[in-house]
Amino acid sequence: MEISSFPYKRINVIGTTSSGKSTLASALGMRLAIPYIELDALYWNPNWVGTDDETFREKVETAVRSSRWVVAGNYSRVRNLIWSKAEAIVWLDYPFSVVFWRLLTRTVRRAVTQEELWNGNREKFWWHLKLWSDESLFKWLFKTYWRRKREIPLQLQQHGYQHLKVFHFKSPRETEGWLDSLAVQ
Repeated sequence: MEISSFPYKRINVIGTTSSGKSTLASALGMRLAIPYIELDALYWNPNWVGTDDETFREKVETAVRSSRWVVAGNYSRVRNLIWSKAEAIVWLDYPFSVVFWRLLTRTVRRAVTQEELWNGNREKFWWHLKLWSDESLFKWLFKTYWRRKREIPLQLQQHGYQHLKVFHFKSPRETEGWLDSLAVQ
């Protein structure tokens, strides 16, 4: 499919933690020449202080005002702002083993490289080892993985979201094939 023939210019990439939302959204933005918006970057302030709901909603409203964007993330507190304006949803719905492995390798990589994420924040490896703590993304994965599999189809059926074209991918290979199909022929 030629890029010019891909009709969607307001896209939200969703999925559980470590499914590859940011990576795919960034690649889509570059491939389609549209701005990439990362919800985590809008939410997290320095020192891992979260943005209050009102300010976060204002930031997201401003970001999705334009006619072209690809958003990475699925914060429930701003879903209505994004989905009401979006044309397409790309749902990365991978097996638990895939996202667990990705989370593990990403966590180790970030610990070793001290990669800066958003607004000067860096993850601490030991946070994730404390599985009882809300700081652990492993806890977050266990808490949200199966819930998202149940809830996302229901959310997509809610009033006001029937206009969305849903691209539902169940493996990274399937997603990569789709992304490759968007290359200029």
